[in-house]
This record gives sequence, C-alpha cells and structure tokens, in this order.
Amino acid sequence: MRSHDQQPPYPLYQPAYEHDACGTGFVASIDGIATHQILQWGIGCVCNVTHRGAVSADAKTGDGAGILTNIPHQLFAKALTQLGASPVAPGDLAVGMVFFPHDSPARPRAQALVERELRARRITLIGWRDVPVEPSVLGEQALQTLPVIRQALMSRPASINASDFERALFLARRRIERAWEQEGLHGGYIPSFSSRTIVYKGLLVAPQLQQFYRDLSDPDYATSIVVFHQRYSTNTFPNWFLAQPFRFLGHNGEINTLQGNRNWMRAREAELVSKAWGKNLHELLPIIQAGGSDSMSLDNVLELLVASGRDLLHAMMMLVPDAWQNMPEMDEKVKAFHQYHALLTEPWDGPAALAFTDGAIVGACLDRNGLRPARYWVTDDRIVIMASEVGVVAIDPSRIVEKGRLGPGHIMAVDTTRKRLLSNAEIKREYASSKPYGDWVAESLIPLETLVNGTPIAEDVLVDTPTLLRNQLACGYTEEELRMIIEPMAKAGKEPVWSMGDDVPLSVLSSKPKALATYFKQLFAQVTNPPIDPIREELVMSLNTVLGARPNVLEEGPLGKRLLFTTSPVLLPQAFAAIRSLRRSDLTCATVAIHFEASQGPEGLQRALKRVCEQAVKEVDRGAAIVILSDHGISASKAPIPSLLATAAVHHHLIRTGRRMKTTLVVEAGDVHEVHHVACLVGYGASALYPYLAYQTIKTMEQAGRLGAVTFDQALQHYKKAVEQGLLKIMSKMGISTVGSYRGAQIFEAVGLSDEVVQDCFPGTPSRIGGVAYEHLAEEVLSWHRAAFQGSATALQAGGFYAYRRDGEYHAFNPEMVRHLQQSIKLGDYDTYKKFAQAVNSRPPTALRDLLDIKPLGPPVPLEEVEPIESICARFATASISYGALSLEAHQTMAIAMNRLGAKSGSGEGGEDPARYHPTDPSMNTCSAIKQIASGRFGVTPEYVMSAKELEIKMAQGSKPGEGGQLPGHKVSPDIARVRHTIAGISLISPPPHHDI
Repeated sequence: MRSHDQQPPYPLYQPAYEHDACGTGFVASIDGIATHQILQWGIGCVCNVTHRGAVSADAKTGDGAGILTNIPHQLFAKALTQLGASPVAPGDLAVGMVFFPHDSPARPRAQALVERELRARRITLIGWRDVPVEPSVLGEQALQTLPVIRQALMSRPASINASDFERALFLARRRIERAWEQEGLHGGYIPSFSSRTIVYKGLLVAPQLQQFYRDLSDPDYATSIVVFHQRYSTNTFPNWFLAQPFRFLGHNGEINTLQGNRNWMRAREAELVSKAWGKNLHELLPIIQAGGSDSMSLDNVLELLVASGRDLLHAMMMLVPDAWQNMPEMDEKVKAFHQYHALLTEPWDGPAALAFTDGAIVGACLDRNGLRPARYWVTDDRIVIMASEVGVVAIDPSRIVEKGRLGPGHIMAVDTTRKRLLSNAEIKREYASSKPYGDWVAESLIPLETLVNGTPIAEDVLVDTPTLLRNQLACGYTEEELRMIIEPMAKAGKEPVWSMGDDVPLSVLSSKPKALATYFKQLFAQVTNPPIDPIREELVMSLNTVLGARPNVLEEGPLGKRLLFTTSPVLLPQAFAAIRSLRRSDLTCATVAIHFEASQGPEGLQRALKRVCEQAVKEVDRGAAIVILSDHGISASKAPIPSLLATAAVHHHLIRTGRRMKTTLVVEAGDVHEVHHVACLVGYGASALYPYLAYQTIKTMEQAGRLGAVTFDQALQHYKKAVEQGLLKIMSKMGISTVGSYRGAQIFEAVGLSDEVVQDCFPGTPSRIGGVAYEHLAEEVLSWHRAAFQGSATALQAGGFYAYRRDGEYHAFNPEMVRHLQQSIKLGDYDTYKKFAQAVNSRPPTALRDLLDIKPLGPPVPLEEVEPIESICARFATASISYGALSLEAHQTMAIAMNRLGAKSGSGEGGEDPARYHPTDPSMNTCSAIKQIASGRFGVTPEYVMSAKELEIKMAQGSKPGEGGQLPGHKVSPDIARVRHTIAGISLISPPPHHDI
C-alpha cells in the first residue's frame, strides 16, 4: 500500500496533486433503531452508485468502496464469546479496524506497537479478531496489495469515563501511527478506532463489498446508520487506505482549496492550545497525515475538532460554511456565527457533497457552490435515505412522506439521540443562537474604514518625476506596461482585453530580465472540479480580509485579540497609511525593509533575504500582529528584493519557526502592478498589499492628462476595482470562492526556478524542470537597478513583451518569420518555404518543447512496410478554432485543406454558416468535419450537428483554461453574429464550466 507521495517520481508528474470524484450518501433510522435491513439498504445504495466509481483493467479491481456504521454489538458479542471474554456493554466496547501490511516481516512489530500504546493509555485489549474475508472475489491488483485485516477488541477502563473514552481512543491511535512512522513501519493503516463507529472498506467495486467482508452478511450485524461511498479516483493510484468512507465522512467532489487548507493547518500547529488535550496535544500532530487525499485531509481536521469538544454539526459548518458574506437576507445571528468562525479557519471549498457521522448524528452538506448532487427521502417508518442521485433504493413511492435536495451551503442531519430530522434552517438557527457570536465579533473586529476616516492621503503618491522614473526603472517598468496595462485599468476599472497567444520565451529562456512572478503559471480547475463564473456567481465570491494575529481554532469563546477587517486585500493610500500608523496596545504594526546592498552584487540577495526573515521573527516576538514588508526607499545603494521572493520566504520561515498565526503580512512594493503579481503575492501568504509605485504612476498620468476626465481619486478606485476583479477571476479559475482560501494556497507551478529557490521560499510548489538560482534572480534586479541609477535615465524602455518591437522581447511570430511564411504561400515555392522552415528551426528556444530532442525508437522501418500517406493523413485533425477567432477566409481554407487531405478540421465553438454544409465542388469543401459543442452553444443547431462526421464536446475552455473564451464586441460583426445566433456588437463570453457535465 503506497500513499500518493510514495509513488515513483517522474520528471513531469507529481502524484501529490491528484483528486477524485465519487458517489456517497447515508441511510439512517431517525429513531436510532438498529437493524440488519438498514445495513442491507446501505450496501444496496453503494452498489447502485457503482457507475460513479471506476474499474481497473482487470475488470475486478475498483478504486474503492466502503461503509461506515455503528458498531454492531450483537455481532461482536459473538466475537467476545469466541475469544472467551465476558460480555461488554455497548459504549464500553471499542473496535479498532486495522490494516497490517501483507507478507511483511514487520507485521508482528506493528501489532506489538498497537498493544504497547493501548497499555500506555490504560485501555484494555480484550483480544484480536481476524476479519472473515473472501479474497477470491478480488481483482488481481487488489489482491496483490491486500492487507492483513484484523480487529482489536477493547474495553473502557474504569479510570476513563464514557465521555472521555472516544478521546482516549483517538489519542491512542495517533500514538500508534506515530510509533509506526518512527520505526519505519510503512504500509499499515487504521480505518477506524472507536467505541461508536466502524469502517469496512477496501480496493473494491461496490458489489464485491459484501462478498469480501463476510461480516456484512451476518444477520446479527445491525446498525441504525450507514454512510456509504464508491470512489472514482481521477488520475490517482487507488489503494486500500484511500478508499472511503474515512473515520467520519465520505466525500463526492474535490477540495479546490486543499493546498491552502493544508498549509494553514500546518502553520497553526505551533499555536494550538486545548483544555481537552492539555500537554498531550503535541502527540496529535501533525493534524493532517502525509500522503492522504483531499477528502482524507478534511476528515483529519474534522476528527480533531470533534475530539477537541465541538459537536459534529458545528465542526462541519465551521469547515464547509455557507456563502454568508453577500447574503443580506441571512439571519444576523447565523451571519455572526459564520463570521466568527471565519476568523478561526479558512473554508474547505470545492465541489463537495459530504455525508458524515459520529455514530449518533448522521448528516450531509454541500459546499457554498452546490455543484454536487445530494437528494434525500424520508419514509413512513422514519428512515432517511440521502444519496448522490435518486433510485439508489427500490422503495414503494407511496411510502415516501418527504423528499428534497440540498442547496448550496445547506446541511441536514438525523439526530438519533433526540430522534429528530434536522433541517438546514433549524441546525443553523440552533447553533447560531447557542453563543453570543455577534458580541464576540464586535469586541474584536475593527473595520479598517473607521481608521481611514480623517487619515490624510499618503505622501508617497506625490513624488517628483526624476525619482519616479528611477523607481520605475529599478522595478522593471516599461512604457508598454504603462500604456497597455496600468492606463486602461486606471481609466476603465477593468483589465484590458487583448488577443490570445503568447509567443515570447519563457522567463527562464528569455534574454531580458523578467519579474519573478512571470516564473509562475496559474493552475486551473479540471473537468471534475469546475471553475466558477465570478460574474454570474458573484454571490458566493468574497475578498473579505482580516489583519492581525489569528485566534486558536480549538477553543470557543471571546477571541481575546483585536483584528482589522477590510473588504479587499488591495489597499488604497489612506487605508495603508492608517495601518502603518497603528500604535494600539492591542494591535501593533511593524515594518521590515526588503532591500539588498547593490554593491554586494548577486551574492547580497541571499544574505539580505536571511536578514529579512530574521527581522520578521524579531518583530513578531515583539508583538507585531501586522508586519509590513516594504521596498520603499529604493536608492543608488539599495536594490529591491523581489516582493514575491521576500513574502514567500518570510511566510514559510514563520511557519517553520511556529510564529505564522501570530501575524499577518502586508506588502508595500514597487514591483506590483499587474493582476498576476497580486495573485502570486496573495497565493504565497500576503494578506494585503499596497502597490505604491503603481499609484504614483497613475498620479503622474493624471497630471499629464493621459486619463482624460478621470480624476486621481477615481483612477485609484478604478485601478483597485480592476485588480480585485482580476483576482476574483484567477481565484475562480481554480473553483475558489474566497480569498481566505486562496491565500497561501500556492496554486501555481514554477517554471524555470532552481530546486534551492523553490525549497527555501516556495516549498510545495510543483517545479518539474529546475532552473535559475538566486544569483540569476539577483542579476535581473541589478540590471534594472543599474539602468535606474548608473547613468542619466531619461525614459522608460519601450518594452516589446505584448507587441513586437525591434529592440524588445523576442517573438516567435516576428515580422521576418511572417514575411517568409507569406512569401512561401504567395509564390507556392518550396525553396522559399525552406527559408521559412530554417528560420523557425534556428530561432532561439521559446518554449520547453524547443529543448526536446526526438529519441530514435530503433532501426528505421522499411519503406514498403509503412502505411501510404493517404491513410496516415486521415488520422490528423486541426485544433478547433472558431470563426471569429479566425477570419472567414482562414477558417474556410483550413477546412478545404484538411478535406482534400482526407483529414479533419475542427469548427471551434463559433458555429458555421449553413451554406458550408452542402459543398457543390468537392475540391472546395469548406464544411468542417469536426463540429464542436461548447459551453456557450454558439451556432449549435440540429443541422450543425447533423453535418458533422465527428462531434467534439468541449468540457472546459482550451484557449483560456478555467476562465472562458471571449470575443470582444467590436469583433462581433453582423456575419459572425448571424452564424452564432447572437447580436452584433455584443461581447460573447464562453462560460468557464460546462454545466451539462
């Protein structure tokens, strides 16, 4: 049994970044009546969601299936008799389901450690039971990794009261797992270790579950609750321990916020305090076990919260909250409940339908977006069935007295102790009214706007032109960025829209100095965890930000800390001035300069970075709840440390030293002026940022009349709004709704950074190819610094990144290349084409593929054995590019060429003129053989579909992944509008997710 991170590494593959999608649900008796029938219904349910799972190539190994139930006391009463033990009362008997590694000489030692830790916790081990199994039903792959499955039967000692027994078992299990790890005993796993619940699961297809575990066919196996799960692991190596349910929950979906959740939970560990655990708390760490899936990590945190004293429903609403920020109609007490817990922890968001139980309460909930199904029925004999879809149990419709489904952010539960079915409104009203959450929030939270009133505008936006120019040069600004990025944002309040295509070299391959942020590529949601549309789903999106030391997640009560609240991480001058001047006894701020001595050359960067990290620790130890990382004060002797490098380094250094939750990071930086820069800073730990040089630039633009009638104050608001909308769009590409979950989530890949830089400053970030070291990064900054301070700088460099310039960045499609191509086409001359091919093949490398060599497969195949060119060509197809993205002439020419070759061209998602469906001249056939149906449905009609030889259903955007393609209104001509069945002049945006999937 291998975990994700134990799979063999490959250069371009990292198994830690994998997810899964599944079917889950529960069956429960409202009255808590345990029967074998409920078990059989639960097994029937999981069998009926088999189609939501996957089967391996051997046709018998599944991705995993299982059930979580009450402990069947009648069944174990027989087991106790077989062991020669006295009967044990329900509640005093605990069962540990243990997977021991198969055929391992370490197995006896692993079992001995279980027994040792039970003795240490004074828990009585009655004996071991070999779980009756039928291996013959397993597939070959499952059989090869089949663990030895044994049950430890334990009884509650008199020294532990009933309410503390479950907590003692949790602590014992964690000690066992730590002991296994310390002694290098890999491959063992404990699915459950409880006096209330038990898990039967494995690397199975659902119909094999009852055949494999013979206990499940025993009539004495009675339960009042069954949580079931069938796993579909997308691009994941299935194994026995990643099958679900876990100890508390089963999950259908993916946690898009996972990396951030894991990072922040690890950061909290040094600050955790709990009355329930006292000095034993350190034995529960790490909270999240390495090598687990997203669902397993959520289960780890849920288990800790419940074991530390929170009710199950309380903990679930805390981890998977409603979209409360933009709900004016929401009850104020419920809103206060959510706001209070948002100060304690970030939401675990993503498409998520969760079924969960602690043995007494069983329930289900959806995350705020509600993109996974959860439907339920209540029968006349008070049985509740919840599942991913209807029809999982064959029940006479006349017996159903209530049915419904969960909506976004909704929760429902069966309380078998109180014998009640609890609705979403009832649950939230009950918990929101249980404590004075509104008072606790009001006591601690200080709205930043109350400090801003009366604060004069920061003087640093008023600078003389020579100083501004030098700072701009030192931070890598170009005239192109001013004209094409900052000016449109300040004028219109939104990011400029440009045509697709990036033909400049990767930063690691470029001969020009590049901002550090350009070495990072944004990740985006794949098919099974769709992106969000931040415009149409604005209701669930939030940029709410809190500054200050974060409270302890394990305790419930007054927060005891003062915190600043702002609705955005992007700070305007007055807001930043108010933060910088904080001198309250209960909320203090300190500034750490992020410069390095230019005279020390590239070697000075690493030394300065170490100093910055040490200074940040000192400021936190002095009580700074807000640390500003500032490159303000760039001079001839001081070069700026890239703000992203400094922020990430400090963020991770504070985590390593156990101080991260004591402070928040605010970045005051001159090298931040694009939305991607902001996203990188937030993604690597910044809570807020102040792009002072961008604001100074906007001020000079306003003074020079470049903004038209837009005033400076309006321009700042426009720029801030554009950055916020851009950040929301980037978050939504990963299906993330709140900036709290995006912050520190590191949802990027590094392309071209050395392992040393990544490990020091960006640990956990995928970096598959290595790249430049600190020295190169420092030299890029110093090259800008020399341009600013060595010589008489009179103007910014032109740029040439977005549009070709002779002295700018290299472009693969440069005028020379285009000229050769056009001439070869016009002349139809092969010699001219060879010039074009030579120019392409001799160009500087711009993409990773340019660095690849073709590895010979072996001796050449004799020509007479090679297929004729006609049959080879028939296998080729063009990428689907829409009419609108291409001109009509180009779109038709591609279709004609591919039809002549016997190959296929793709229509793209822009539809096609019906006149092209019926060509009169076969040699001029303009009908695309492949017709695409995408999220926007542009041009899709029955005739369009029928004209296709092949249908292509686009599950997600290819041109702008996770974001959605866009055809600006000025490009939507009457002809394009007619073909797409839209209105001319109106911008057309393809929704990011395909909601039919």
